[in-house]
Amino acid sequence: MTWVFTAKTRFYLHDDESLLDGLLRTGHDVNYQCREGYCGSCRVTLTASSYPVTYAEPPLAMIEGSEILPCCCQVKGMVRLKDVH
Repeated sequence: MTWVFTAKTRFYLHDDESLLDGLLRTGHDVNYQCREGYCGSCRVTLTASSYPVTYAEPPLAMIEGSEILPCCCQVKGMVRLKDVH
């Protein structure tokens, strides 16, 4: 089970649910376009994680070291996101 902590709340991801889908399900305001890691519009800042965040394939969008793409990243354990409301 993956727990997600944001400024707004904490919640867990359902099985096979992307981080983006979990954020949208819980009422977070996240911009997104492609859901494939191409555009980068969904990028959020990761402040803590109990396991490394991975990707099935490297995203094409440019991201900084502390940024992740919730549309296509793979998270487990616990993740804490900055400035996601």
